[in-house]
Amino acid sequence: MATPHETPDAPPTPGGASYVREIEPGVQRDFSASMSYGDYLALPTLLSAQHPRSDPPQHDELLFIVQHQTSELWLKLLLHELRSARALLDTDDLAPALKRLARVKRILEVLVEQWSVLATLTPSEYAQIRPFLATSSGFQSWQYRAVEFLLGNKNPDMVVVFDHDEDAHALLTTLLHEPSLYDAFLAHLARRGYAVPAGLLARDVTRPHAPDEGLVDVVAAVYADPPAHWGVYETCEELVDVEDLVQQWRFRHLQVVQRTIGTRPGTGGSTGVAFLRRALDQTFFPELYAVRSRVGG
Repeated sequence: MATPHETPDAPPTPGGASYVREIEPGVQRDFSASMSYGDYLALPTLLSAQHPRSDPPQHDELLFIVQHQTSELWLKLLLHELRSARALLDTDDLAPALKRLARVKRILEVLVEQWSVLATLTPSEYAQIRPFLATSSGFQSWQYRAVEFLLGNKNPDMVVVFDHDEDAHALLTTLLHEPSLYDAFLAHLARRGYAVPAGLLARDVTRPHAPDEGLVDVVAAVYADPPAHWGVYETCEELVDVEDLVQQWRFRHLQVVQRTIGTRPGTGGSTGVAFLRRALDQTFFPELYAVRSRVGG
């Protein structure tokens, strides 16, 4: 690997010596009174947050910890972007809301791809660290649950899982009682004059959204003439992209669990693969899929 002073793609100089790139005169060197890269990112705190518990130490435990910690960082950003997109829809600022959703999609793509790293952990390697996880499980990720709530997969029973964590419980309780991203989109449509069924606008937002044929009719009119409804049409497709990526994440999770522990129960007490497979049947935006059966018919 090249050192910080080498240019890896530069040809060697005569005699075989590598080209050395000198530090430019204007580059900051003294950080005794200035903020450094490590200071800004709080790297001492971040890089000291990995605490393997295996005894004797197992090489692969650091992979398992870093995989899940980085996922939680991306989930933090995902929550930030989704809440902002919802707030922008609340004020009918569709263009910046779409920009937020574009970023949400890129984040989800990273989360999907991350599973390929954890998939390098073989069953034998995982078996060496699994006892040290005790009852901890990804099922207990309150940030993932918050993302699901924001997207509309509401379940009051899930909040109880976080009774031990006051902050997580408070956030999930708040999100449970707030409209989802889809609710915000439907309210935006109603304000623009679309005939969104009144029952959807006054529904109990603590429950999952239920499919509504009247809303399929509204969406079908949009898909019948995209140029006349371009902003709405584009938003529908962005939401479908988001759900597609969430489903890809769920499926890759299932695959990695299956190749690592087979059909054994999860560490948190779930049925493991069977539990994850049922999640694939959960949908956030059912009308945006139902309308596809009508397009061109």
